[in-house]
Amino acid sequence: MPPPLLHRRCPELAGSLPFLRLGRAPTPVRRLPGLGTRSEVWVKDESGYGDGGWGGNKVRKLEWLLPEARRRGARTILTVGGLGTNWGLAAARYAREAGLDVALGLIDHPVDEDVRAQLERLRASGATLHFLHTRTRLILAAPWLFARHAHGRTPPYYLPAGGSSPLGALGAVETALELGAQVEAGELPEPTWLVTAVGSGGTAAGLAVGLRLAGLRTRVLGIVVNDTLRLDAATLLRLARRSTALLRARGAEPGCGEPSSDAIRTETAWLGDGYAHPTAVGDRVLARASARAGLTLERTYTAKALAALLDLDAAGRLDGGPVVFLQTHGPR
Repeated sequence: MPPPLLHRRCPELAGSLPFLRLGRAPTPVRRLPGLGTRSEVWVKDESGYGDGGWGGNKVRKLEWLLPEARRRGARTILTVGGLGTNWGLAAARYAREAGLDVALGLIDHPVDEDVRAQLERLRASGATLHFLHTRTRLILAAPWLFARHAHGRTPPYYLPAGGSSPLGALGAVETALELGAQVEAGELPEPTWLVTAVGSGGTAAGLAVGLRLAGLRTRVLGIVVNDTLRLDAATLLRLARRSTALLRARGAEPGCGEPSSDAIRTETAWLGDGYAHPTAVGDRVLARASARAGLTLERTYTAKALAALLDLDAAGRLDGGPVVFLQTHGPR
């Protein structure tokens, strides 16, 4: 397997920052036809990434997180999410292949057919599921969860929702470095904006770091789809800078990938009634993207993000340059 682009860009990290390849790179880029946009819209399609039982951008985070769990001697990963968590399922499937157990703390959100199907996948994944219903009860249960899933004196390796830690964000650094290489190879023009849904923040933060490392002027446009976490641009930039601090701590050169203060912009107007609450405009865009552009979206993240892109484009708020939409949904 070829080394990650981050190790090639910063070879001093190869020995200090372990990586486990879980998918085939690079993911493709293509024009998105038939959407009636003013701007030239492209997609970087992460949906096919991942050689295991789930795909998409969550797998990118696990490529850095699973080796770290093993380096620490952990035998169990403890993480959290909503009832239909894509992150939790990806963690359960890939961690099991790596010889690690997974425990999931789950909180309630609206349930539809897609969520019911995801719950069945979670139950079949081998993960231990704890249905804690609310964020407050999850926080109160944390000491018990750590004790319950310790192996002797070894605690579980805790991963925040979505795997959005400074280390997990490196998955999106790799995605942005791929995009930079594709721009350099002439596969697409340098985009003005890279648009992504923001559910826990790690993808947007990592993209900002990776775009800087790649030498692109592209900015990240994050469409916030989660009202249970603070996900404004300043918060995402802090996470991005914690990722660059991690790179420096592992031996990278000072200033490596440091994003500028305007590297990320966030929009919240497409959230609707909250996390996992579908919106009418999202449902319309989901159907339109499938029929006209061959994109399979879902209602919690990607449909809302593409709806925002189309509305902002129609309002002339995307500066007229090429725009790349990050397709993160990867069902199997």
